[in-house]
Amino acid sequence: MCLWLSHQLFLVRAIGTVVTHATCVFFLGLPAWKTRREIFDATVAAVINELSERWPEVARIEFATEDVPPSDPASWEEHGVVLARVFPADRRKGLGDRIVIYRLPVAMRVPTQDLYGALRTLIAERISHVLYIPPQDLDSLS
Repeated sequence: MCLWLSHQLFLVRAIGTVVTHATCVFFLGLPAWKTRREIFDATVAAVINELSERWPEVARIEFATEDVPPSDPASWEEHGVVLARVFPADRRKGLGDRIVIYRLPVAMRVPTQDLYGALRTLIAERISHVLYIPPQDLDSLS
């Protein structure tokens, strides 16, 4: 399947007919078709899948992405730039541990080619807060 530009009309004066012409720009499913948000979400999903395969404990954590953090930071957070936020589990309400990654603050600070590595470091750091394990010890989990 192909994404088509709108038809351009060419008038051939000598013959007196109208000819239509359409051009294929790119094929659906190619990276050019994905938005920045879709690329970011796919990268986050790839990082989470990798970490879940290595560390089964990660599978019980819920992950989400949002564009920007709320304007009111939590009282325990520093008042700098928030790249991701950990929401502890609330067993009474049936909520599990959650990690939210904020797309725009991360994208503004990390070049696209370094996005996977930066997200892996960021997510691993937040997972270490949930699992109460130092980030450097996460590699020893099996």
